[in-house]
Amino acid sequence: MAIFASVIAINDLTFEIGARALYDEANWHIKPGDKTGLIGANGTGKTTLLKLIVGDYSPTSGTISKAKDLKIGYLNQDLLSYQSDKSILHVAMEAFERQNQLHTEIEILLKKLETDYSDDILHKLSDKQHEFEALDGYNIEYRAHEILAGLGFSAEGQNRPLAEFSGGWRMRVMLAKILLQAPDILLLDEPTNHLDLPSIKWLETYLQAFEGAIVIVSHDRYFLDRVVNKIVESRKGKLIQYAGNYSFYLEEKALREEIQGNQFKNQQAKIRQEERLIERFRAKASKAKMAQSRIKALEKMDRVEDVDDDNPTVNFSFKFSKQSGRHVVRLEDVHKAYPGNEILNHANAVIEKGDKIALIGANGKGKSTLLRIIAGTDKHIEGLCEKGHNVTQTFFAQHQLESLHLENEILRELQAFAPKHTETELRSILGCFLFTGDDVFKKIRVLSGGEKSRVALAKALTADANFLVLDEPTNHLDIQSVNILIQALQQYEGTFIVVSHDRYLLDNVANKIWFIEDHKIKEYPGTYAEYEEWQIKRPASEKPISIAKKEEKKEAKPKLEAEDKTKELKRLNQVLQKLEEDIAELEKAVKAAEEDLSKEEIYSNPNHLAEANYKYQQLNPRLLKAQAEWERLAEQIMAMES
Repeated sequence: MAIFASVIAINDLTFEIGARALYDEANWHIKPGDKTGLIGANGTGKTTLLKLIVGDYSPTSGTISKAKDLKIGYLNQDLLSYQSDKSILHVAMEAFERQNQLHTEIEILLKKLETDYSDDILHKLSDKQHEFEALDGYNIEYRAHEILAGLGFSAEGQNRPLAEFSGGWRMRVMLAKILLQAPDILLLDEPTNHLDLPSIKWLETYLQAFEGAIVIVSHDRYFLDRVVNKIVESRKGKLIQYAGNYSFYLEEKALREEIQGNQFKNQQAKIRQEERLIERFRAKASKAKMAQSRIKALEKMDRVEDVDDDNPTVNFSFKFSKQSGRHVVRLEDVHKAYPGNEILNHANAVIEKGDKIALIGANGKGKSTLLRIIAGTDKHIEGLCEKGHNVTQTFFAQHQLESLHLENEILRELQAFAPKHTETELRSILGCFLFTGDDVFKKIRVLSGGEKSRVALAKALTADANFLVLDEPTNHLDIQSVNILIQALQQYEGTFIVVSHDRYLLDNVANKIWFIEDHKIKEYPGTYAEYEEWQIKRPASEKPISIAKKEEKKEAKPKLEAEDKTKELKRLNQVLQKLEEDIAELEKAVKAAEEDLSKEEIYSNPNHLAEANYKYQQLNPRLLKAQAEWERLAEQIMAMES
């Protein structure tokens, strides 16, 4: 793609939904290499803007211009509905449309060569093979494996049909497919919504190295800080730009608002002064003309708007009818497994009064299963899960959005759930979750996914519960709503355990970190930031801390692990050495095949040429695959030796 001043230019964009202008003469130029976070409260049109850019919607007025031959990769939540019975590897490789087409055409031509040795077939085959190699066709399967592995798919899982995976995992496949297309610009709508922490970190690294432009809609401020170099805020129909990451945006916006606030105060003082003068002048006939002149000047004045408070402070008053005992939940010798997947094996843990626990880890490790065991909704376990004295609990999970009564008004939904609270108290709580004034009379059925999440969270926090169990509470929430939840949990005096991939939330609410490793529940006794630092410094051979029977640690274990590591290194080096020998043999064979193709007695004889060409086509991919495997193994060995 040629380099233009802007890859996408949005000029005087207006987009109306009914009588409401979602955008009003908004402007934004996206330049090559820009990595932009598109932020704003829910309902301000972020997703709509992405759909306008790709052409799903048309502007009411204004223009959206794109560079010639611009290739756009667009990840959106609608892709969750994509279905296929083919393997996820096959679905991801659909990204290589031209390479797949060429591969099919080459196979057909090679088949024809068995009976037709015409120059026309040979020339066509040569052209197709040259283009296929130029498009790196021999490495596309390796690249697909690499990206799918980064997004959390095992080698075995990559061969399973897409239809077997849940919506969140299907979204990962769609993301892999988009990344493999190597677009000029990526438009990513909440890409971390269905990713676990290891996959989010992998995606961060990938996007940092991505050479094209990126536009990301995300509520994950840590993710934005690590990936973007610009912020564009969708606000009051405009697109307001900031030249930095999310943390810079917060500082710069505060400075801009301070300046705007001072300008507003000064202008209001001037207006009041003018109004007093007008009142005095208009009573005197001799000054009436001057009064009219000042009135017209006031009418023409460009008014400075007052600063809106986008970050309301939350002041919950959590009152429990009874305090829990010291031990809130006790897990003893718990075993839980699904067919072919063991989650917990003789696991032990204790949740104590006042614990604020973040349960983290990769998807598939059993976080949600453990939450259900703790909450008591999954009783199909071996071992003991026991609630302590006076423990009253509420459990928030995404499926509970479905249990909201669609025909209820928001206020009525909370009144039915928490009858002991007065209407004033419930309105106050709903106000904290951005439902103010007549909003509380909206029916549940007209709410967006994010609004329903806020209602469900408000319900959870009105419960007379001294123990909260929260499973992914930040899904569908914008940054403002996440901040509200953080403030609420900071003020909560009871005990809670939360599963979330939002690191900012975890870092601000948790005082203990739990993770599942080796089918045991492990604990780090500190904040999420401290846990991350510990993980970086933690030696690869170190056995993680177990909150089950720490006294059972034995001195022999580190030694045993060191021995295992030595054996594994020896095995990998042997495999590497064998690969080097295979590569040397393949290089000789490929070189010989290339020499054969250049011999006159070969290329002048159709039969010999077809045979030599077929031999070359079989050898070259094998060499490329072996070289790629050598690189992977060498990196693994270096990582283990460091």
